Amino acid sequence: MIKEIVAQLKDEGLEITFRMDSGYFDDAILETIESLGRRYVIKGKGDPTLVAQVTDPSITFITGESGRETTELVTSLNTWEKGRRFVVSRVLKDEKDRAQISFLEGEAYDYFFFITNTEQSSEEVVEFYEKRGNCENYIKEAKYDMAVGHLLLQSFWANEAIFQLMMLAYNLFLLFKMDFAGETEYRQQIKTFRLKYIFLAGKIIRTARSVVMKLSEKYPYQEIYEKKPVLEISPFMSQPVVSI
Repeated sequence: MIKEIVAQLKDEGLEITFRMDSGYFDDAILETIESLGRRYVIKGKGDPTLVAQVTDPSITFITGESGRETTELVTSLNTWEKGRRFVVSRVLKDEKDRAQISFLEGEAYDYFFFITNTEQSSEEVVEFYEKRGNCENYIKEAKYDMAVGHLLLQSFWANEAIFQLMMLAYNLFLLFKMDFAGETEYRQQIKTFRLKYIFLAGKIIRTARSVVMKLSEKYPYQEIYEKKPVLEISPFMSQPVVSI
């Protein structure tokens, strides 16, 4: 899958960064991305080797501008052939959880591990990965509101063509929201948009020679359609991120 994604985008001459959850925290996957010369930020699992290192009293966590406490280390897990850069973020547990007596150093915190080969700072790595949550919302919306999970044709290539058309329609919808929707409408999903801006009440009039559909001249939300389009390229669009 990774090689196919890179093959699809290689002719664009763009840098690709893979942003993946802990299900892809695997040496073989890391080797594949590295062999293709691409970057990655992948959430790691709480391996005992990592936990033991970051809970050591000699490890110093730095508080960044956003208040995050992060540190980093270069280490290799037991089955790996080489060391890689790990970024670690820690969050203080709730007071109720911290109230329990503990004799072990570091148990007052929850630790989150990220492995990366980017040149971002520790805090930037954590912030970059956290944006993946928004991608999950896009995936859920496309799945349930665009019905991309229900491709029932027998031909694989026909399903691929329909999927691409669905994604084109979905991206046009997102661009419409970015350009025309206000702050209150921006978080609304496709079903709500369809109900508010596409479904217009009308009346069918049948005569002896014609059929006429009448729509109200004062249909709601006209101001959305009266806005002039503004073409703007967002900074994030110049560097594609593959979230998996």
